[in-house]
Amino acid sequence: MQPKEKGYKQVNGIHMYYEIYGSGKPLVLIHGGGSSILFDFKEIISRLETQFQLIGVDLQNHGMTDHRDIPETFEQDAYDVAALLKELQIEKASFWGFSNGGNTVMQIANLYPGITEKIIIASAFYKRSGMTDGFFESMAEATLESMPEPLKINFLSLNPDFSKLENLFEKDSKRMQTFEDWDEKVLTSIKAPALFISGDKDVMKPEHVVEMWRLVPKSQLMILPAGHGSYMMADFEGNIDSGLINFTVSEVTKFLNH
Repeated sequence: MQPKEKGYKQVNGIHMYYEIYGSGKPLVLIHGGGSSILFDFKEIISRLETQFQLIGVDLQNHGMTDHRDIPETFEQDAYDVAALLKELQIEKASFWGFSNGGNTVMQIANLYPGITEKIIIASAFYKRSGMTDGFFESMAEATLESMPEPLKINFLSLNPDFSKLENLFEKDSKRMQTFEDWDEKVLTSIKAPALFISGDKDVMKPEHVVEMWRLVPKSQLMILPAGHGSYMMADFEGNIDSGLINFTVSEVTKFLNH
C-alpha cells in the first residue's frame, strides 16, 4: 500500500499534508480528532485503492500538517479541505469523514455544495445532547495523560515534537469543550446524497444518528454492531474485525457507485 503521490500544498497560510492512493472517482478521506490519515483509514485504503482515487488529508494541527494559532473549527477544516482540492485541481469529489472528520464533511457539503458529489458521515454528531451521557463532562476534565495512548504514539511517530502533541491535544479538547449545537439548517441544506454510519455502542447515541439521517434529504443510514469506528478501523487495542470492515466497505462501495 504505497501512495501514488504525497506531499504538501500551501493552503490558507499553512502547509497541508496529503496522500493519494489508487485511481478512479475521487474520494476524500478525513480523519477524526487527534488522528491522521492512516490511523483511521488504513483498512479502508487497503480495500478501496483499486476502485477509487483516495485522497487522504491531515487537518490543521494533526499528523504532518502545520498548526496555526487560532482555535479549531469544523468550518475552518472545511475551508482547508476545499482549498487543498483546488490546489490538486480536483473539481468535485465524494467525502468520507470519521468522527470529527464526519462533522467536517457535513460542513463541506453545507458550505461547498458545488464540489460535493456524495458524503459518508461516520460516527459524527451535531448537538451536544447527541453524545452519550457523561461525554462532555469527561471532555471538560480531559488531560494529555487521558488521551488514548495509540493516538499519542501515532502522532509522535509522524511528528516527534512533543510540544506539537500538546498543541494538538489542547486545540482538539477545546473544540469539543466549547462545541455549540448546530442549527438544523446545516443538515437540511445538504444537497448531496449522504450515508450515515455509526456503531450501536458508539460515543453518539444511535437515536441521534437517526435524527441526523431524518434531517438530510437523500440520505441513507447504517447502524452496525460496533464501537467507535471498529466497523472501519482497528480498535485502540489493535483488534481488527475484518468481516465487519469488509461489510462496511461493500455497502459504502454500493452507495458511491449508484
